[in-house]
Amino acid sequence: MPGPDPHDDTSADYEQFEKEQLAQDRDATDVDTADVDDASAQNLVSDLVDADVVTPVPEDQVLVHEPSGTTFDSTTQLAVFHRGWAAARDPDAEAE
Repeated sequence: MPGPDPHDDTSADYEQFEKEQLAQDRDATDVDTADVDDASAQNLVSDLVDADVVTPVPEDQVLVHEPSGTTFDSTTQLAVFHRGWAAARDPDAEAE
């Protein structure tokens, strides 16, 4: 008995379609952090300090992201982290 007709096999098409759909879903939920420059990072961190979300520790020259307990020595790293953290906690809301 011969095998199935290769022209009737759509599994590869279905798998490719599914991969494309998953990639689009991931792209739709990803937060763009590439646009965080030094000035916007400084502004965001300043706002977060004012809102008691970030605590500066001058003697250690670090910033502590209070909700997560994560420590940073770079305002840009902190800004990128906070955007991702905020998006993960509430994907429908914009990052602070």
